[in-house]
Parts: sequence; C-alpha cells; structure tokens
Amino acid sequence: MYQITWQTSTILAEIFYVCIGLVFVLVGINDLKNKEKKDAKTSALFWFILAATFMFGVYVPTWITGACVVLLAALTGCKLVSAGKHDEANHEEIRANADKFGYKVFLPPVVLALTAVVVATLFTSLGANNAIGISGGVALILAVIMFKQSPVRAIKEGVRLMDSVGAVGMLPQVLAALGALFTAAGVGTVIATGVSAIIPEGNLFIATAVYCIAMALFTMIMGNGFAAFSVITVGIGIPFLIMQGANPVVVGALGLTAGYCGTLMTPMAANFNIMPAALLETKSKYAIIFAQVPFALIMLAIHIVLMYILAF
Repeated sequence: MYQITWQTSTILAEIFYVCIGLVFVLVGINDLKNKEKKDAKTSALFWFILAATFMFGVYVPTWITGACVVLLAALTGCKLVSAGKHDEANHEEIRANADKFGYKVFLPPVVLALTAVVVATLFTSLGANNAIGISGGVALILAVIMFKQSPVRAIKEGVRLMDSVGAVGMLPQVLAALGALFTAAGVGTVIATGVSAIIPEGNLFIATAVYCIAMALFTMIMGNGFAAFSVITVGIGIPFLIMQGANPVVVGALGLTAGYCGTLMTPMAANFNIMPAALLETKSKYAIIFAQVPFALIMLAIHIVLMYILAF
C-alpha cells in the first residue's frame, strides 16, 4: 500500500479520484443495462475494475493494482470492451442550442483554463492536479448556470463521452507510467550514448534540434508527451543542453511542447486523433492526422529556433 501523509492536498486529490471512479462505475452500470450488447458483462467488468483502482488504489497493495492493469489490458486486447448505448440529443436540438448560445459555449473551457492557472499559481500547496480538479468544478458550475441544465444532465453527458472514448481513455495514464518505467530501466542512458556519436561537440544548435526532434519522434512512438519527456530529457536534454548552460526552465517547457508536435502526427495518441475521426465519421481514420502533419512540422521547427535563442 502507498504511504500517504494525509493533508489538505492529498484529501482533496482522493475526493477527485473517487469522483472519477464514480463516473467509471456509472459507465459500467450503463453497459449492464444494455441487453442488446453481447459483451455487456465484460465491458462493465472493465469499467468496474478501472473504477476500483481510482477509488481504492491507495488502500490496497501495489501488486493488486498492477494485476488490475494487466486484467484491463487483457479485456481490451481480447476485444471484450465496446461502447454502450446512450440517448443523444437530436440534430434539431443541437442546431437550436448552437444558434442560441453561439460562441458562449467556449466560456466554460476558458474559465477552466484560467482557474487552473490561478489555483496552481496562488495556491501551490494544493498541487497542480488538484488545480485541474478545482477548475473543472468551477467550469461545470458555470456551464450548469449558463445553459440552465440539471447537474444530472452533466453527469449523463460525462458518462456518454467517457463511454464513447472507451478504453483508449486510459492510454495517456498508462503511457506516462511506461515512460517512468523506461527512465528507471536506464533507457535514457542508452539514448545518450547513441546520441553522443551524432552531435558534434560544442554544437548547441544541433543538440537543440536533436532534442526537439527526438521528443517528437518518441512521443509518436509512445503516444504521449509526458512518457517521452522523462526519457528524452534524461538522455539528451540534461547532458547535451542543460549541462552545457541551457536554461532548464526553457528546455523543460519547450521540450514538452515539442513532444506535443509528435502527438499531432501519431495514431498512438488514439484519444486525440483516432477517436475524434470516428466520432466525426471521416472517410479515413487518419484524416485528422494528415490534416495536422504540416502544422506540426512547422511548429516543431519553430520550437527548435525558440529553444536555441531563449535557452542559451
């Protein structure tokens, strides 16, 4: 079991984890209610296990949580998890609401982002993750008031969205953990050894370019910038940039967003690229990726230049 010092930040975090777990429970219940679904029981089992890891993971031995993750992977790999059936708004209702509210629909997301920055900046003791949870709650309250909807509607839509995303919704979390595992296994050191033969000694621009490009490529492989960040920064960022006098704040910030350029170009980021294509019913499931590639390459080039200018 985890050894936790219970304080305001950890208590608040556990509350948010329980809320997330309850959403997963509702998704599972919705699957069980779907009598026409062949894999209703196994789909529900997937969501119930995932919910348990969020709600009770801190109270059970870590090997049990690991076993749950393996079981989740097995259920997904055997294609025993699929989306449930939901009552969706008809086209006329969607069109009417779009005409009524217009660009006001973007106000809750903007408030969410601003609140997260304010909480993370002014209330650092609460932690960055809690800042996201608090800002989500504020944005939800604003949306309920603005659109004059019942909180129950918000819960139902959250369950519908989670079920539509499906098992790939947990992919970023798993890949981030995989990145930490790679770092512990010394993958960064192996990369550093190989890169040292490529980067000319003292050529800071080439080192910057290699770091940014490696972040994008490794993110394309891992599907997640956080997973790539720990490995590539340990292997390239620290020895070839920071140890050569680069500003670590600039390297860290631009390095992570350089990785996001890779996110735009990979099907491994399924919840960002493949799932939206399915929801939009595009002819090709890679249509979104193809549209994003030119912009991703341009932004990657801009990252290299900015990091070289600002970090040194």
